[in-house]
Amino acid sequence: MATGRTHRPATRSRGIPEATVARLPLYLRALTALSERSVPTVSSEELAAAAGVNSAKLRKDFSYLGSYGTRGVGYDVEYLVYQISRELGLTQDWPVVIVGIGNLGAALANYGGFASRGFRVAALIDADPAMAGKPVAGIPVQHTDELEKIIDGNGVSIGVIATPAGAAQQVCDRLVAAGVTSILNFAPTVLTVPDGVDVRKVDLSIELQILAFHEQRKAGEEAAAESAIAAAAPKESADKGPDGDVPAVMPA
Repeated sequence: MATGRTHRPATRSRGIPEATVARLPLYLRALTALSERSVPTVSSEELAAAAGVNSAKLRKDFSYLGSYGTRGVGYDVEYLVYQISRELGLTQDWPVVIVGIGNLGAALANYGGFASRGFRVAALIDADPAMAGKPVAGIPVQHTDELEKIIDGNGVSIGVIATPAGAAQQVCDRLVAAGVTSILNFAPTVLTVPDGVDVRKVDLSIELQILAFHEQRKAGEEAAAESAIAAAAPKESADKGPDGDVPAVMPA
C-alpha cells in the first residue's frame, strides 16, 4: 500500500483555495454520516446545513472538484465521499507518528477515528526512558533516540507533537530533518519551520478563550436588551399618591 512519503494530495496543484480545503473535511464528515445511514443522495441545502456552511459556498467549493450535482436530485453521497477522500489524499495509507505520550498523547493514540479516515499510527515516541516498551493503545512506546530511524523505516511524512512547550521546537526540528513535511502541533507554542513544511496548530486554551469572548458578548447583549425593555416600560402616573395609589376624589 502506498505511504505518505511518496504520494501527496493534489489540492494545491489543482488550484483549490485553502479556505475550500479547510471545509472539505466538514463535508466529508457530514457525507460519511449520511452514507452510514444508507442515504443515496443529498441536496446542497441539506448538506450545507449538516456541515455548518451556506449552500452557495458549498456549491462553489464542489465546483472546484468538478462536482455540480443533478438538478432536482442533488449530490450522489457515495461518489462525493470518494471525490473528497481522493482530493484529501485519504484513499491511501498515511503513517503518523505521535511524539509526547503524556495524557494528551495517550488520548490521541487511543482515538479510534484515525484508521477509518486514512491514517495509521505507525509509532508512539516519548523522551521518558521509563515509558519505553509500555503499550499504549496496543502500540509499544519507543524512545526519542529512535525517532529518525522510525520515520525513515515507516515512510512517515506526518508528525503529531503533543510534548510540553519547551520541547516542541526541538522535536519539530528533528522531525523536519528526518523528512516529515506536515506537523500537527498540540504544544502551546508557535513552531518555526522551513518553507515546504505545513504546520497546523491545535490550542484548546485559545479555543476556550474565543468561546469566553462570545459568552461575554452574549451576556452584554442580554443585559442591554433588558435595560432597553425596562426603559421602554410605561412610567407610573404622576397623579398617583406616595404609595402608588390614586388619591380619592374630594367631594365638591
